[in-house]
Amino acid sequence: MAKDASFDIVSELNKEEVKNGVQIALKELKNRFDFKGSLFDIKIEGNQLVVKAEDDYKVEQVKDVLFSKLIKRGVPLKNIQFSDSEHALGGNARQTAELVNGIDKESAKKITTAIKNSKVKVKAQIQEDQLRVTGKNRDDLQKVITLVKDIDLPIDVQFTNYR
Repeated sequence: MAKDASFDIVSELNKEEVKNGVQIALKELKNRFDFKGSLFDIKIEGNQLVVKAEDDYKVEQVKDVLFSKLIKRGVPLKNIQFSDSEHALGGNARQTAELVNGIDKESAKKITTAIKNSKVKVKAQIQEDQLRVTGKNRDDLQKVITLVKDIDLPIDVQFTNYR
């Protein structure tokens, strides 16, 4: 008897690529004419990304340069969720972003209910911060992958361990 086929749905963010993107963005910003003599910084503190600049406009410019570098490195921007801007003394602005790794409970429930509602003969199990989908037919698993890609989620998902 044939063994069941399966795959995992995960949401991963490669921190090394984020660090590389931050370093490249800082290098470019130091050489840009419109940033000469102005204060700006991008730091990774634990599981957060901190962008500092003189005002909100400069923060947005720094984020644009950072995003372009992260996209080139294959980092999903959906997994970087920025909070509102904070203002410090001296008029400086600061914005923090959460680096999301793993699928949260609400997104996992949304994915599993969508799979169940699709009437495809597969089982979806939530395993901590990922989902395992198993089924007898590989074509059904392919249908589930296209279904999950069409769901509007607040995070980016990848499909791994396809067996």
